[in-house]
Amino acid sequence: MEEDCTFCEIVTGRLPSRKIYEGDKVVVLRNQPDWFPVQLLIVPTKHMSQEELWLSADLLGEMGKLAVDLGCRLCPNGYRIVSNFGEDALQTQLHGHIHVVGGGPLGLYVRNPVGFY
Repeated sequence: MEEDCTFCEIVTGRLPSRKIYEGDKVVVLRNQPDWFPVQLLIVPTKHMSQEELWLSADLLGEMGKLAVDLGCRLCPNGYRIVSNFGEDALQTQLHGHIHVVGGGPLGLYVRNPVGFY
């Protein structure tokens, strides 16, 4: 566990959360901002960076299975799986994690600047 890490505090139970799944390696919780009807965070119990998470095939596979299962059950008309890397992507937590969002029309997920694409 890392000092001053919000997700480490949540995983250990020192901060309140709305956990919907808790395993040895992964927890799933409802995200605090309610921007979408369904907004979940899938978080490894061990502190690691986004890059370390995505290079950990076994752990990412377990998290991916949870994301697909929960997405299909909670968002039958579609969902999005998102992972932000770095400041430009608005990553606010250094503890690796993935988002599952859905439950209604999501709209475009990126701004398409003029002359790009």
